Order: sequence, then structure tokens, then C-alpha cells
Amino acid sequence: MNNSSIQSTVKEIFSEYIERKGHRKTPERFAILDEVYSQNSHFDVEQLYIHMKNKNYRVSRATLYNTMDLLLDCGLIIKHQFGKNIAQFEKAYLFKQHDHIICTTCGRVDEYCDPRIHEIEKTVAGMMKYSISHHSLYFYGTCEACQKTK
Repeated sequence: MNNSSIQSTVKEIFSEYIERKGHRKTPERFAILDEVYSQNSHFDVEQLYIHMKNKNYRVSRATLYNTMDLLLDCGLIIKHQFGKNIAQFEKAYLFKQHDHIICTTCGRVDEYCDPRIHEIEKTVAGMMKYSISHHSLYFYGTCEACQKTK
């Protein structure tokens, strides 16, 4: 799926979700969705707000926070709390499951994918009789660059 078809699909999903929940379909909400899906890495709400202001969008912080809650609720974004850092978000639709390793010195966040984690998830689900919808796994440590400066 290319980027424009992903954008189109997430707009459809969001539109159906907004209708189902009885919210108004505003251009601001869809502009926020477009900006979220144009991000290529983790971001926080303040970064997104500044990014949108620099592009001359007329979006209030309240609208941005409320829309992020809607996007979380309908599963189009994922929220992370990497240690003491401010909440970070990333797009969720059609993006491969991955986990994170966070540097406790500089705050750097790296993503990795290890198929053994999926196997553990399946084993635990079977053993505990759960249907697992998702997981999050964070490792904390010191990145190579910070280790060198110590």
C-alpha cells in the first residue's frame, strides 16, 4: 500500500469512527490526521502543534489534544511513555509490530523487531488462555554514544 492509499484509508476509518461516536467531522481533525500520518518517527503533541502552526494551520492545542484522544481510541495512533519523557505518539495503521529501547541518558529511542517476542506472546496467550490484542516492551539502558562520553 502506498502512502496516498494509506492516507485515504485512515481518513475513511477516522470518518466512520467519528460518525459512530457522534462527533463532528471538522477540517481541523482531518488536518491533524494528515499531519500525524506524514510523521516518520515518534512525536509529541507539542512538536505536532508547532509543526502545524509553522504550516499556518489554525488548530488550537485543545483541538489537537482532543483529536489525539480520538485517534488513540480508534486505534490509528499508539501512545508511548518512554521513562520520564513526555508522552510520544506514532502512527499505528499498517505499521509492523516493533518494540523500543530507550537511552536513559540522552532519551534516544530506537525501534527493533525480534521474532522471538512474537513466539513468546503466542506461548503466553495459549498458556494463560488469553486473546492478546497487542503488547508493548521497553528496554532501558545507555546508548553507545552516551557510553563513550562517560
